[in-house]
Amino acid sequence: MQSNIDRHSITTLDPIDYLVIGHLTVDLTPEGPRLGGTAAYSSLTAQSLGLRVGVVTSWGQEIQSNLLKNIQIINYATDRSTTFENIPTDQGRLQFIHNIAPSLNYQLIPEIWRNTPIIHLGPIAQEVEPDLIRHFPSALLCLTPQGWLRSWDKNGQVHVTEWPEATFMLQQAGAVVISVEDVGGDEGRIEEMASASRILAVTEADEGSRLYWNGDVRRFRPPSFIEADATGAGDIYAAAFFTRLHATRDPWEAARFATQLSAFSVSRPGLAGIPTSQEVEECLVEVL
Repeated sequence: MQSNIDRHSITTLDPIDYLVIGHLTVDLTPEGPRLGGTAAYSSLTAQSLGLRVGVVTSWGQEIQSNLLKNIQIINYATDRSTTFENIPTDQGRLQFIHNIAPSLNYQLIPEIWRNTPIIHLGPIAQEVEPDLIRHFPSALLCLTPQGWLRSWDKNGQVHVTEWPEATFMLQQAGAVVISVEDVGGDEGRIEEMASASRILAVTEADEGSRLYWNGDVRRFRPPSFIEADATGAGDIYAAAFFTRLHATRDPWEAARFATQLSAFSVSRPGLAGIPTSQEVEECLVEVL
């Protein structure tokens, strides 16, 4: 049900349960370019959890995927998608951005989707307008702010940056998920974000996650898997966490579930890491 439209077009759309706003990307890898971005990983995870899913994005459709065939997509047409390249080094990952698609604002969201129960703002390159935080008073409004926490130099090398709207946006959000990497491992910054957030989950790669809620913090350890590719694991965690939080209203249970489910994803490359129905059922049994 993919719709390739510009912001002036009108198309027939169905109601959805989960809306992701952010760029679908082209990720350059040694094995070749592949589809990526929070919008891809989180939308497919929400779909695997049984939700009707929509995406508002801007991408050039250089890479097509049958995985997206049952996700409704509103696309602000562009010639080239936002494009990332990750280069591993002995000192850690170097990330470069080679192109940035147009920004996304409230006017791109169709009327039928503006009352979606779960709204997920998932920027990856400063593309989601911060003003969107004001427009969804009845939704569980969720943030993965990594794209507001990064900037890049003239060569396209990505680095951690300030987020001027952080306090206001965190206070407005129902739940937030970040990774330790998003803030360059700055624990002081994590504590500041936790203080401003109602619910803050922090993913820590193979260490699992921690959750700040109601003045408390708890850690959740994942099962062990041989890692093939950790790309997208944080976005899978986020969609699982937000979906389970909406269903149960229990942040601790949502964190346990998301930690368990996202751990499976690292054993498979790219979008192949999206949870299977069997994995979902296994993790649901563990947290019930």
